Amino acid sequence: MKELVEVIAKALVDHPEEVTVTEKEDGKRLTIELHVAASDMGKVIGKQGKIAKAIRSVVRAASFKENIRVDVDII
Repeated sequence: MKELVEVIAKALVDHPEEVTVTEKEDGKRLTIELHVAASDMGKVIGKQGKIAKAIRSVVRAASFKENIRVDVDII
């Protein structure tokens, strides 16, 4: 899941070298934290949060295969 979020984020931003993704696992729940440059925050969130919602939807759909709950936090 970490790699999926990283690939999506790097494709969206102007400074892909500043994209970092970390995972925190807690039982059957996985939290993925996405860190981007301050100037790229708007590109990752999108108007009214549409891009952020789309990223979360794609990750959630991919997580069904692994039978684990995944949350994506954009920091």
